[in-house]
Amino acid sequence: MKKRNRLNQMLDMPREIDSKEAKITIISFDEILIENYKGILEYEEFFIKINTEIGTVNINGYKLTLEQITEDDIAIKGTIKSIELEKNEME
Repeated sequence: MKKRNRLNQMLDMPREIDSKEAKITIISFDEILIENYKGILEYEEFFIKINTEIGTVNINGYKLTLEQITEDDIAIKGTIKSIELEKNEME
């Protein structure tokens, strides 16, 4: 594992490629992209809750839609009012 991390650093590869850490990209107040998500916990037009390896991402807004869903990435569009992160408690 250490050799792989060293190689990724030498190649300047983003760490989320080699790990399951979530990467959240806010494109605008109308779009957000979450990479390396684990699942959709709740989906309403005004609230979406996404599970990731490190915790949950809560998105509040209006007319929220799941625009693009792949095995690893999810794009959410709509009027985004707030984004809240809830960190998993370590045991």
